[in-house]
Amino acid sequence: MSSFLVHEAGPQTTVQDLGRPGYLRYGIPPSGPMDLASFLLANRLVGNPDNAAALECTFSGPRLEMHGESILAVTGADMPVTVNNLEVERWATVPVKAGDVVKLGAARRGVRAYVAFAGGIDVPLALGSRSTYLRGALGGIQGRQLMKGDVVNLLQSPMAARPRRVRPEMISSYGGEVEARVVLGPQADRFTREGIEAFLGGPYEMTGQMDRMGARLKGPVVTHTRGHDVISDGIPLGGIQVVGEGQPIILLVDRQSTGGYTKVATVCSFDIGRVGQVNPGRRLRFKAITVPESHTLLTQERQNLEGAVV
Repeated sequence: MSSFLVHEAGPQTTVQDLGRPGYLRYGIPPSGPMDLASFLLANRLVGNPDNAAALECTFSGPRLEMHGESILAVTGADMPVTVNNLEVERWATVPVKAGDVVKLGAARRGVRAYVAFAGGIDVPLALGSRSTYLRGALGGIQGRQLMKGDVVNLLQSPMAARPRRVRPEMISSYGGEVEARVVLGPQADRFTREGIEAFLGGPYEMTGQMDRMGARLKGPVVTHTRGHDVISDGIPLGGIQVVGEGQPIILLVDRQSTGGYTKVATVCSFDIGRVGQVNPGRRLRFKAITVPESHTLLTQERQNLEGAVV
């Protein structure tokens, strides 16, 4: 069985799989990767099933010493990757052997990178998932982020790995202004026409108040018609609350189960990953689409991912 030793953990490196759906009613969010597409591609590069556990690295990555042979792949944010101080290709398979030291540097663009190992990371299941929920100290490695000195086991790969890479057109540059597509509601009627126009006019700046639970934005004021409070109701992934000061907050994979602020719109699931890669200080805009349009775009996204690894 292969494993790796953590020499440096990075600011926030956690184990994630596709998450633990079905427990939000009990106050436990699904967790899972912030950038689903990058996570899936990392696993597919090394021949893993989509739900295999991998590392999510935030702003900068870890320095790991391999104990045994493996195949890894790094996707997501543009973090330079080295093996024994020699830079290696991202968005492609990288063979490693015992004693090799793998390091992910500071992100040049984007926020979160993913490291998948052939076979997946071997940590105990918690409510059916290996994902780490930091606020609840659940899953992953004792419910926490990686720490120096951790030894993390890898599962044996069920299939022989072969060289793979992601098609260039499927690799995001993480540059420029981001457009996030939204469906208005569920409380869009609680905002003035001018407020909706301001929300869709943008742009908004990502503030430093952003994590896996949510992201607070700064920009045009979204005005309410009769206050910002509602009877608490469920929070969907990508739900955009607007607090009394008129600024949006996007709720993400570690969100709370309910909330009493009006929600002007919901970010479509296929754009959550793009939001999760917006650095503080960068800008994003919102574009309203219909539910049927969102279904068509989701189907296209899934088809693109199916043919992304060659």
